[in-house]
Amino acid sequence: MNKRALTTGEVAGYLGVNFRTVIRWIERGHLQAYQLPGRGDNRVTVEAFLDFLRANQMPIPEELTPADEVVAGEVVAGEVVAGEESRARRVLVVEDEAPMARAIERVLRQADFEVRIAGDGFAAGAQFSMFQPAVATLDLQIPGMGGLDVLRFVRDTERLRDTKILVVSAMPVDQLEAAVTAGADGYLEKPFRNEDLLARVRALAGMEA
Repeated sequence: MNKRALTTGEVAGYLGVNFRTVIRWIERGHLQAYQLPGRGDNRVTVEAFLDFLRANQMPIPEELTPADEVVAGEVVAGEVVAGEESRARRVLVVEDEAPMARAIERVLRQADFEVRIAGDGFAAGAQFSMFQPAVATLDLQIPGMGGLDVLRFVRDTERLRDTKILVVSAMPVDQLEAAVTAGADGYLEKPFRNEDLLARVRALAGMEA
């Protein structure tokens, strides 16, 4: 692809989000951009966009993949262009405590789930749109866009609203129950047993225990 810069609308199209969301990311410094002289419109270089995708472990669109990163139909950065696992096995872990996120990831990967991690609400919103998981575990106390805001975002986005969300948190039970009222499909209190986590995720994914 010869194009070297993208509009906020084009970035939004690749990520499946509203262009206003892209503008907020730019304003908050998550995505590097520059403004056109006189007009003030934002532009994102392809290089900056690719850096953003890699930093957030998101798939790189095939038409934007640098030639030296494509090998036999795969993107070397770890994203398979073809032969993707079924959506039922995709789980997004929204958790800002790295040890906890890795522990959840390890349990799910051992059960053959495809797992990605988002460490804050910003990354979670982008990952929901790009990864389109069948199930997400969600800690309510995350930086950036809070857990309840992430939950509302998923339920208000038509193509995401069927995503099953399991709140995994150490917050008081009344707040966990409030999250269920707000649209979560269940909750699991921290600390939890690995077998309980796996059983809940399997059930939400529509799999036999």
